[in-house]
Amino acid sequence: MAYTATKEEEAKELARRYKDLLKGTYQELSNKDKASIRKAFELAVEAHKPQRRKTGEPYIYHPIAVAKIVADEIGLGAISITAALLHDVVEDTDYTIEDIEQLFGETVARIVNGLTKISHLKKDDASVQAENYRKMLLTLNDDVRVILIKIADRYHNMQTLDAMPAHKQTRIASETLFIYAPLAHRLGLYTIKTELEDLGLKYTEPEVYYDIAKRIKDTKEQRDNYIDEFSSIIYKSLQDEKFDFEIKGRTKSIFSIRKKMLKQGVDFDEVYDKFAIRIIFKPQSHDEKHDAWKIYSIVTDHFTPNPIRLRDWMTQPKSTGYEALHTTVMGPKGKWVEVQIRSDRMNEIAEKGYAAHYKYKHGSEKETGLENWLNKIKDALENTEANAVDFVENVKLNLYSKEIYTFTPNGDIKSLPKGATPIDFAYAVHTDVGSKCRGAKVNGKIVPLSKELKSGDQVEIITSNGQKPKLAWLDYAVTSRARSKIKNALKEEQKKLGEEGKEILHRKLKTLKVKFNEKTINELVNFFKLKTSLDLFYRIGNGSISNTDLKNYANQRSNSFTALFKGKRRKKTDPENHTNEVTQKFDLLVFGKDEETLPYINAKCCNPIPGDKVFGFITINEGIKVHRVDCPNAVSLRANYGYRTLKAKWIDSTQREFKINIMVSGIDNVGIVNDVTLVISNAMNVNIQRINIDSEDGYFEGHIRVSVKNIEQLNKLISSLKSIDGVMKVEREKESKK
Repeated sequence: MAYTATKEEEAKELARRYKDLLKGTYQELSNKDKASIRKAFELAVEAHKPQRRKTGEPYIYHPIAVAKIVADEIGLGAISITAALLHDVVEDTDYTIEDIEQLFGETVARIVNGLTKISHLKKDDASVQAENYRKMLLTLNDDVRVILIKIADRYHNMQTLDAMPAHKQTRIASETLFIYAPLAHRLGLYTIKTELEDLGLKYTEPEVYYDIAKRIKDTKEQRDNYIDEFSSIIYKSLQDEKFDFEIKGRTKSIFSIRKKMLKQGVDFDEVYDKFAIRIIFKPQSHDEKHDAWKIYSIVTDHFTPNPIRLRDWMTQPKSTGYEALHTTVMGPKGKWVEVQIRSDRMNEIAEKGYAAHYKYKHGSEKETGLENWLNKIKDALENTEANAVDFVENVKLNLYSKEIYTFTPNGDIKSLPKGATPIDFAYAVHTDVGSKCRGAKVNGKIVPLSKELKSGDQVEIITSNGQKPKLAWLDYAVTSRARSKIKNALKEEQKKLGEEGKEILHRKLKTLKVKFNEKTINELVNFFKLKTSLDLFYRIGNGSISNTDLKNYANQRSNSFTALFKGKRRKKTDPENHTNEVTQKFDLLVFGKDEETLPYINAKCCNPIPGDKVFGFITINEGIKVHRVDCPNAVSLRANYGYRTLKAKWIDSTQREFKINIMVSGIDNVGIVNDVTLVISNAMNVNIQRINIDSEDGYFEGHIRVSVKNIEQLNKLISSLKSIDGVMKVEREKESKK
């Protein structure tokens, strides 16, 4: 329907919206606050006067709507409301940041400037979206209110997205699901996060959205009757205990129902927990937890609880600041019902997030989960070498993930995302503990570093000064902190190995009677199809480029070969000023936990290339087909044929490790075990996977499993073991145990 309001009607509507804004503020406003907001309102009205939205409405309606979301739904104060009213002024009009600072002060100007910087970014594809996301998070270093206002801005844009062309609707909705909904979730804005997800689904998968919405509407009467029946059973018992409370039924969001349908592989009718019942109470005493547990006991007096579905978010709040007591009980007609018990304070924090949290915070209180999260993000921002997409993936690992609560040997609690391992725990304790982690005990038992931790686990990290981070740790590190620290350590190790490799190469070229100079380095980089001199030095250092490979180079270094280099003008590669990052070649695709090489074909629907994130799908007639994880068919294949999917990844074959079994035997001298392990640990980049040495009547026999990169390393290790006093025989065992 076309917009047809007259100027007089618009003026009246503008006044009404402004009064509604002031009336609906969560925080109390002083006269000074109101004066600042009024000044911002008048400037915004004047600045945006010529502008119209796609709907035909005056543009000023948008900043007012954003300010109202900021004031009421997020619950921020006068500075944020002022900044929200001005958030598009510098972007879209002749006013400058200097004008804003002069009129409204440095804080408002800083927030508006942060919002303007975000708006300048293009948003055309995933990598640019990722850069958008990173730059938005960088504003945390200035003021988290920038992100909160930007979320409000996006929320209102999503509410009015109907006026945009279809291709823009899809792009904006996709970005909303990719960036803004996870951020709203992490900042505790549950209501806004839910709305953003539903609106995102509405424009990315409209048929799915409208189908679920219709089915929710069609079952509303039946659902309301059930909620009334459930509530009436506990209502009198709560009144008898003198509780001041209300009981609400809340339908799960369309997006979350869709997520459950995909995850469980079921239809709408088969999703059993499509709604929850919420009991919100005013505390009777100073102890909210006591009252909440009392209400829990009343509920479970009437309905049998599911013991594995009890969640106490009061004793240990979520890192979003969320507090509540959740239980699932068997309700009337044999249906499971989720019951959420919250005080009015807990409910405010659940609805308003960040702002309500600070309203209730007391002076000497410890850092909260939210503040810890903000600090972790700032810590991740310091890792500036990560590309934008990797950065976003690392951060988002901890955005939507469910949390577990683990304990140190001293009883200190560590909150980690679900799926975290002892490596994540070690880095959560301290970077040094993570870097020197040699092993871990969980509840007193030694476990692999890849073991998934569970809530309540007590974890002890075993450290060694000789231990260093390993490439394999990245396969089971979950937290962005652990992953970034491991990557940084590996880069340092690569750099160090590169320096050693440079010295080794100098000696080997001398033996081959080849001059060690810039020209030779360039030839070698091209010969081995590498990109930088550091790539070359690193691969010499770790043994990936063997003596045989270098001899092949020397043999082919003919006049025609060198003439090729003379005839080409190439970019100068200075071995002294190489880059600090080793190139990843992504030349080998491996499958499964054991990283096997298997025959495969690329799926035509998504055409994966080396370096893409992929998975294998076992077809009936064509063997393994490889799909990108973001392939349009990926969700369907994984949901319906999960048992036929294979984990797969591209790797740099020069950094691959092979598990080899070695048998060592000889005369049992004192300290022979120590001598054997010392030789292996001193061998270049060789790690012991398993060792078992038996001794009887002066004779010993040992079976050792090690990781090596190539046959040269293995031969060098076998030669070193044979040189140990007392060792009579060393041989590679024929069968390599998996």
